[in-house]
Amino acid sequence: MDHTETRGMTRFLVVWAGQVVSMLGSNLTGFALGVWVYQQTGSATRFAFIALVTTLPAVLLSPLAGALIDRVNRRSAMILSDAGAGAATLVLALLLWRGDLRLWEIYLLLGVNATFAALQWPAFSAATTLLVPKRHLGRASGMVQMGEGAATILAPLLAGALVVAFGIQSVVLIDFGTFVFALITLLAVRIPAPPVSAEGVKGRGALWHEALSGWSFIRQRPGLLALLLLFATLGVSLGMVQVLLAPLVLSFASAAVYGRVASAAGLGMLAGSLLVSVWGGPRRRISGILGFLLVKGGILILAGLRPSALLIGAAAFLFLFIDPILYACSQALWQSKVPPDLQGRVFAMRKMVGWSTLPLAFLCAGPLADRVFEPLLAVGGPLAGSVGRFLGVGKGRGIGLLLIVLGCSVLLTVLAASRNSRLRRVEQELPDALPEEAIPSADPLAVNAAG
Repeated sequence: MDHTETRGMTRFLVVWAGQVVSMLGSNLTGFALGVWVYQQTGSATRFAFIALVTTLPAVLLSPLAGALIDRVNRRSAMILSDAGAGAATLVLALLLWRGDLRLWEIYLLLGVNATFAALQWPAFSAATTLLVPKRHLGRASGMVQMGEGAATILAPLLAGALVVAFGIQSVVLIDFGTFVFALITLLAVRIPAPPVSAEGVKGRGALWHEALSGWSFIRQRPGLLALLLLFATLGVSLGMVQVLLAPLVLSFASAAVYGRVASAAGLGMLAGSLLVSVWGGPRRRISGILGFLLVKGGILILAGLRPSALLIGAAAFLFLFIDPILYACSQALWQSKVPPDLQGRVFAMRKMVGWSTLPLAFLCAGPLADRVFEPLLAVGGPLAGSVGRFLGVGKGRGIGLLLIVLGCSVLLTVLAASRNSRLRRVEQELPDALPEEAIPSADPLAVNAAG
């Protein structure tokens, strides 16, 4: 890499380090608060409501957040996100310290935190495009996933130890400290302003107009639209897996065994992230996406076959091992095809549509398992004498059957999508919006002023 590329990668690494530390802090608080709420209320519904208040802002506010990101410097948007989320976290810590924290205040402050966090992902993704050479975008995406995997593995272990030793207040204060660290890393770097594109000029106007222009950009490009709709459709099946893994394992094993299975999944994600950080992913991104999605469908089928912790743990490892590779392929494709000055609003709209099916998955998974599939393979159930001969009968076997059905659904959806020629040829049909090298600043003074 030349001097410009090296400087851009160095800046990316500084920002990435700050975001990974901040992500670890947020995961610490999320884990500790979840345990605290469940211990205080004994209600799984109130516990699940935490996931709702931390997910909905990202879905509902993403279009406006993306348009705002395209109006301001990427660094400024990330600073606003970290500062706002950090302030909400500090208030939460103070209320905990006073012993005066109510359940509705937790939901409110977590919602405020999530509202500011809605700026973070599209801003960081768009900033990465401006710092990292196009040929290294896959590796950069792998590093992002590696950080997420490390935070996922470490947070439960650290949070549990910290809560026992120092109390939940210490965890939330540490989270606030990680926001401060992230702010310091952002203040230490400069992120160049994106070059102006014809599409960006055309999309200018009122904030709502600019937000909707992100959807217009996607809709006018059938290949990108098909890719987005594929992931949104698969979100129903793959989202259910997040809910079903715990009851599947706990139907025949202890909580300790489930913990080892969950750790295997986290290690898979970390291993996949390390691989793609070095490899960068397949050169033809769309082939990698379709191929690895087919593999994920096959893994789900295997996981449902037997009530075996070893089998399910291996499947969980492979399932999340693939995720960073898929993310790297998809992220690099979008980053290379969307003009940098449109990436905030396009990526935000992409996130909103892609996540829009997750609430449906979370709502359907439990009733489908408890009221439909579990009775089918109960002892003496309608399928006990047929399917039950192969999968077994009793508690948890209906969930296994549901996983197999979901795996088949993934396979059929991906095979149907692969028949779409616009999707298969999206990389050839759409011109790259990025040069091979990192995007330099035309005027260093202008960058500093904007940064």
